[in-house]
Amino acid sequence: QVQLVESGGGSVQAGGSLRLSCAASGRISSYAMGWFRQAPGKEREFVAAIRWSGGTIKYADSVKGRFTISRDNVKNTVYLQMNSLKSEDTAVYYCAADDWGRATALLTEYEYWGQGTQVTVSS
Repeated sequence: QVQLVESGGGSVQAGGSLRLSCAASGRISSYAMGWFRQAPGKEREFVAAIRWSGGTIKYADSVKGRFTISRDNVKNTVYLQMNSLKSEDTAVYYCAADDWGRATALLTEYEYWGQGTQVTVSS
């Protein structure tokens, strides 16, 4: 079983930056990893995903050009660098792991989930 713990959330002004981290308890080098977010009263939505090798990356249209997903398989950690933050980015951010290994935007493909970290962007 893989356990995931997110960290790095907080409150920032619009236009600012944050870097989220997702630490895994076990080896995730063969897993695709994803970031999702959920605002109050809304469905959980896809943000970014990265293939096990790091060679394939996908982003939601709403974050392209602003967010960057990366991974360090030696440290068993996945990151989400968020720049040019907007108020619409306010949400709880979750990381997830998919043993299929390919980057995917589908929530149902992921087997393991963290408990989330709050990101609040003020204008």
